[in-house]
Amino acid sequence: MNVTVLAGGVGGAKLAHGFALCQPEIRLTVIVNTGDDFDHFGLRICPDLDTVCYTLAGLANPQTGWGRKEDTFEVLQCVAELGGPTWFKLGDKDLATHLERTRLLKEGQPLSRVVKTFCERWGIEAQVLPMSDDPVRTMVHTQEYGWIGFQDYFVRYGCQPAVKDFAFEGCERASPAPGVIEALEASDLIVIAPSNPWVSVQPILSLKGVSSTIHSKKAIAVSPIIQGRTVKGPAAKMYRELGIEPSALAVARHYQPFLWGFVMDELDRGLESSVRSSGIMVLITQTMMHNEQERLTLAKKILTFSKEIYQNRERREF
Repeated sequence: MNVTVLAGGVGGAKLAHGFALCQPEIRLTVIVNTGDDFDHFGLRICPDLDTVCYTLAGLANPQTGWGRKEDTFEVLQCVAELGGPTWFKLGDKDLATHLERTRLLKEGQPLSRVVKTFCERWGIEAQVLPMSDDPVRTMVHTQEYGWIGFQDYFVRYGCQPAVKDFAFEGCERASPAPGVIEALEASDLIVIAPSNPWVSVQPILSLKGVSSTIHSKKAIAVSPIIQGRTVKGPAAKMYRELGIEPSALAVARHYQPFLWGFVMDELDRGLESSVRSSGIMVLITQTMMHNEQERLTLAKKILTFSKEIYQNRERREF
């Protein structure tokens, strides 16, 4: 069974790991947001790609979900002593990733090739693909600062500015990375992970050919919002500032053209009928992933859910 997961950030990485634990029963591809990528200290930083890869390789910091476990910050401390910028926390082990990635990119290798090399070095069996080898930059239109880069919004300003809109610079010129469309077309199951719909998933969907391919195949999405709040990150705040009440229902409506199935937490059971009324099948289950077993359990439940959807489609019962 070919499973493709669209992911960005910690929530997406956790679910991707759950599906990776189902291998070799499935063949897993993870398409990762690169709209967060930026240059810092002259190095190319790919936050979502690194979070996904570190998680799949068992290298992620279990306390934060991002960065390397057991990392140190000696370089950052020395930067601070010199009066340099320290708002973006780069650990020493993490810096090695950025140094080598930047070196390979400057040699002319595309990002997808660099990611493949790193995955092989780290023993990652899943196919991990950046959404594009071309530069795409997520921009956030804020009340206080106008248009700013996502990392400025997310890290430098701690998600405090009020959001008015989003843009994905370079998206109109960018192409999906090699293998992205092919993986989607070959998928028996496409899963939109519980990542931020606005800034983690939308950049992927905005690439030419991606939305139309998913629309033709249909997907299952997992809500990142539980009882009006996000487990991690600013998605609920963004919905609210854009005039939309944050809820699992809002997420289902966000993705509705692409969905035949939607996974929402058992705490949101009261919204089930509203989602079903849109013609979307619903799985109610625990979606929090505190540990490896819960990641695996959720992935297995989604696999079972997808088979139920196929059976119902054949009987035309939804």
